Amino acid sequence: MSIERPGGRLLRPAGEIIVTRVKPTAVRTAYVTVLFADLRGYTGMAERLPAARVMPLLDEFCRTLSTATETYGGTVFHMAGDGMMAGFGVDDENGGDGAREALAAGHAMLQGFAPIAERWRGELSIDAGIGVGLHLGEVAIGVLGPPRHRATTLVGDTVNVAARLCSRARAGEVLFSCTVAAALKSNGAAAGAAVGMTPFLQLPQFALRGRRGPIDIWCVPASERLTL
Repeated sequence: MSIERPGGRLLRPAGEIIVTRVKPTAVRTAYVTVLFADLRGYTGMAERLPAARVMPLLDEFCRTLSTATETYGGTVFHMAGDGMMAGFGVDDENGGDGAREALAAGHAMLQGFAPIAERWRGELSIDAGIGVGLHLGEVAIGVLGPPRHRATTLVGDTVNVAARLCSRARAGEVLFSCTVAAALKSNGAAAGAAVGMTPFLQLPQFALRGRRGPIDIWCVPASERLTL
């Protein structure tokens, strides 16, 4: 079809315009525990070492985190450089919340990384550690990303809070929210109980950046304090 412009000139389309309707991706919700883990000391490591030397170190770090996640039934949803996001209880048909498994996985990450950090310190004079944050709540599970690179991920306030707690955690420390603590208590873990041989403690309320009010938080304390 031709279109007439003012002045009598005709415009002819260069070709057919094809419109493809994108089918909306199915989204489901679930009540799960989200875990974020982050490598402390990475910026200094990347500054001091050649990029090619940093790569195998990050690979060792990622394998430690993914092994702990899989051991306790979690699912890794996102891993980029020095950080990871995982979900626990995502596929639990019995309605489990994944709190106990996520906390155990976080503790296993700290234990598994401890000898690695010690070796890095001895061989490369690098101080490194892991900070972990956990939050339990409702998430949306769906597929996001550009074409050919779409991946399943978790979205929602629960994810944001877990990420904030991770950023607040010191190296060698697991911070978790009151919802995780409540789930642990309902499963028989009283306040002050232990994860492995390490007790967890309630901390003063903490205001998370971007949220309207403070929340109660708990901690699996670091056995060694590192300023990273």
